[in-house]
Amino acid sequence: MPLNIDWQQILLHWMNLAILAGGLYFLLYKPVVDFMHKREQHYKDMEDKADRELQKAEEAKAQYQQKLEGAEEEIREARQKSQAAVQKSAEEQIALAQAQAREIVVEAHAQAAQAREKAIRDSQRELKRLASEAAEKLAFHKDDDPFDSFLDLAEGGSKHESR
Repeated sequence: MPLNIDWQQILLHWMNLAILAGGLYFLLYKPVVDFMHKREQHYKDMEDKADRELQKAEEAKAQYQQKLEGAEEEIREARQKSQAAVQKSAEEQIALAQAQAREIVVEAHAQAAQAREKAIRDSQRELKRLASEAAEKLAFHKDDDPFDSFLDLAEGGSKHESR
C-alpha cells in the first residue's frame, strides 16, 4: 500500500458518515423541517383568518355607516315633521285664541250696550220721577219761589238716592 492508505478504513468511515447523516436527517432535520412547515402553515392560516375577519368587519362597518346615514336622514325627517306639527298646532291655538278674543270682545260690547241702555232707562225713569215730584211740589206749594223749590227738590232727590 502506497502512502500507507487503508482503503477499507476510508470506506468504513464513509459508510459511518452516510449512516450518521441519514440518521440525523430522519431523526432531526426532517421533523424540524416538518414542524417549521406546520408552524408556517398555522401562521398563514391565522393571517388568512384575520384578513377574512378584517374584511367582514370592514363590510359590517360600511353597512352600519349606511344605516347610520339612513338613521340620520330619518331623524332629520322626523324632526321636520314634528316641527311642522308643532307649528300647525301653534297656529291652530293662535287662531282659536283669536276667535275666543273676538267672541269676548263682541260679548263685552253687547254687555256694555246693555249696561248703557239700562243706565239710560234708569236715568230717564229717575228724571221722570224727579220731574213729577217737582211738579207736585210746585203745584201744592205756591208760596215758595219755584226755582228754589226745584233746587230743594233736586237736592232732596240726590240725598234720597244716596241713602
